[in-house]
Amino acid sequence: MLNYLYIFGTVLFTVYGQVILKWRIGNYGALPDLFQQKVLFLLRLFIDPFILSGLLAAFIASLFWMAAMTKFDLSHAYPFMSLSFILVLILSGVFFNEPINIFKVVGLTLIVIGIIVGSQG
Repeated sequence: MLNYLYIFGTVLFTVYGQVILKWRIGNYGALPDLFQQKVLFLLRLFIDPFILSGLLAAFIASLFWMAAMTKFDLSHAYPFMSLSFILVLILSGVFFNEPINIFKVVGLTLIVIGIIVGSQG
């Protein structure tokens, strides 16, 4: 059972990274059109400590995933990654006021059913 912590660590660090990146990048506005402005824009993003924490979270998630791959078949572990879709949708509604409509709820329900079915065996 403790081996599942590797999978859930992957999911949690992935979700943290996505939410943090969305939050901080939203503060910088849209990507500029000109190449030089794009480079400067991306450099500003890269020195933001919260964005760096999101990138670090992605790296940590990959370490958790590598550990999970030593314990589980890919076909068993990978369906759990769909939990990140659910958490990101919920958190995007809570923190960014993004709409959560019936189509998204039905889609997430299908994902949850897929997780249950796909993780059997």
